Amino acid sequence: MWNLHLKNAELFTLTYGAIVRQLLTDLEDVEEVNKQLDQMGYNIGTRLIDEFLAKANISRCVDFKETAEMIAKVGFKMFLGVTASVTNWDIEGTCCNMVLEENPLVDFVELPDTCQGLYYCNVLCGVIRGALEMVSMKTEVTWVRDVLRGDDSYELQVKLLKQVPEEYPYKDDE
Repeated sequence: MWNLHLKNAELFTLTYGAIVRQLLTDLEDVEEVNKQLDQMGYNIGTRLIDEFLAKANISRCVDFKETAEMIAKVGFKMFLGVTASVTNWDIEGTCCNMVLEENPLVDFVELPDTCQGLYYCNVLCGVIRGALEMVSMKTEVTWVRDVLRGDDSYELQVKLLKQVPEEYPYKDDE
């Protein structure tokens, strides 16, 4: 069973690499590739949230801080097999950083000099943004540090822009 999981992870990593390479070939503009990876991630995140909520067996998060911890500890573990730590909260509790100790998306990856400015794992920004939007949180997710760009870790900043009140199609009579 473990080998099957490992092979699936490797297949996913290699497939993702092929997608990034094809985007670079087709678009010939690193900034446009960053946008496309983010949009792909957003589309994935809007669908992944249903699976997360169904399988994670968690109760409703009370605030953005709890939601960020849930993403870092449960979401990343469930879908990438790793966890992240949540750091650098602002005073309002609306902005934090998520530091990935490991990043399986970058196994076998070395960026050539022609790819300066590429956020290879930008799909993760989109996934988080899309998933949070589905639970009524409009966010901005950006890379702060990236090992592929010479930094010492992988670090995302997640900023809550707006909490949209949930609307229910029925009236609760309790």
